[in-house]
Order: sequence, then structure tokens, then C-alpha cells
Amino acid sequence: MNAMFDHADAFIALPGGLGTLEEIFHISSWAQLHIHYKPNGLLNVNGFYDNFLSLLDHAVEQKFLTSSARQIIISVVTTEQLIDQLQSFIPVIDSSMTQPKD
Repeated sequence: MNAMFDHADAFIALPGGLGTLEEIFHISSWAQLHIHYKPNGLLNVNGFYDNFLSLLDHAVEQKFLTSSARQIIISVVTTEQLIDQLQSFIPVIDSSMTQPKD
């Protein structure tokens, strides 16, 4: 994981199983914790991730996830859109995760 992380400019997930979901959450939580500022994209082929994205939206509504944290994950349906979104990505800093400086 460290070699991939160190050399990557962005992270992209295609439809997949539990391992893919674990990696999405892993790299997204690192972004939320400010371990990295790289874009995280989902290629939502045929609506594969629709329910997953609804779960994240529900977590925001229920105050388990901030809207800033929700914006970490980019989701689009075409590779062209994904490349455009990744190239124009500007990280959103989740102030709830910022550590006060001494």
C-alpha cells in the first residue's frame, strides 16, 4: 500500500467487492485526516456505487459524516468525466479534523 500511495497522483476505484470498499474507505479516511491531499475517484459504472453514495449522503444527514468529508470522494459515470474531475480537484479541508496548533 505504501508504494502505491507514495507514487500515486490520485486514487480511482472501479466496481468491486469488499477489498475495493475497504480501500475506498482507507484512502478517504487518510484524506479526511490530512495524511494526503490527493483526489479519490469512483467510476460509477451502470450505477454500481449509487447505494454506496446514498449511504454516505445519509451519514451526512445523520451528522456521522461532515459534508466536507463527503466531498472527498468524486463519483462520475465516464472515464472522461473522471479524468476532468481528478485534474481539476481542489481538496476541501475538513475543519472538524484539523488539530489545534500549540
